[in-house]
Amino acid sequence: MTDAPNPTPAPASASLDAHQITRLSVGVAVVLIALKAFALGASGSVSILSSLTDSALDLAASLTTFYAVRWAARPGDHTHRFGHGKGEAMAGLVQAGLIFASAVFIGWEALARMFDPRPVTGGIWAVGVVVISMALTAGLVWLQTRSLKARGSMAIQADRAHYAADLAAGAVVLIGVVSGAFLSAPGLDAAAGLVVAVWLFWGATGLLKSAGGQLLDREASDADRVALTNAVLADTRVGGVHQLRTRLSGTRLIAQMHIDLDRGLSFEAAHDIVVEAEKRVQAAFPEADVLIHADPRGPWSSAVPATSVPSA
Repeated sequence: MTDAPNPTPAPASASLDAHQITRLSVGVAVVLIALKAFALGASGSVSILSSLTDSALDLAASLTTFYAVRWAARPGDHTHRFGHGKGEAMAGLVQAGLIFASAVFIGWEALARMFDPRPVTGGIWAVGVVVISMALTAGLVWLQTRSLKARGSMAIQADRAHYAADLAAGAVVLIGVVSGAFLSAPGLDAAAGLVVAVWLFWGATGLLKSAGGQLLDREASDADRVALTNAVLADTRVGGVHQLRTRLSGTRLIAQMHIDLDRGLSFEAAHDIVVEAEKRVQAAFPEADVLIHADPRGPWSSAVPATSVPSA
């Protein structure tokens, strides 16, 4: 399993926020469904059918993302102390399930058409629709990528995975339509649909691993753990970090750790060091939820006398 995405991407003021991106995603899905339904009626291509089915499920997935992003952005309450960020991972699981269903349907239809080839008509219309669909999808993926770099939403990452797969699959569909309509090789059209099914299945598997990892409290990436540790150790009074535990809730990093402090420090001084360390972590990881426990280290000091053990 690959490392989880960085929960603290660099800000990019020019990018659309998560709410805008999800609205745009739903709109693009509706337009693609309309275009591909027209192309299917004109051509009867199994490649177009596979692409139309995928776009219909993309609409369902985009609607899931639309609501998940809004729910995940809600602040913590008395029943969800750590917030609602994992709603994005739940949306990722739903999307993975929809993609799996799409892959099975398309694969079944493609295999049936291989044994019972049908001619592809209206090739010009079909090709035109596929090209327009690819252009719209490419624009959406570009905007999603910019938003993802700026904010790191897992729900948008899952939605982008859909449309990025659609973009690559669109090229396969284009080959299938051209083969069936202009090369009198409808079998290639069915084969293209089968390739799309395999591609979708592979993408859904990766999405399932990513969403499942967050729901099962998988550690943050090694790079994020190193950055977090370095932020804490930037204060020379911190002697070390141990028992570090991290997890992600949507785009929010949750971390717990113990730090070593001189046992001669006063309670107030140790508290101030801990608070400053938490602020440094939150500067590197905005909205991070950090819990730091201070452990005494070093030789005994007169300021902290040894506790005598009462005699029996």
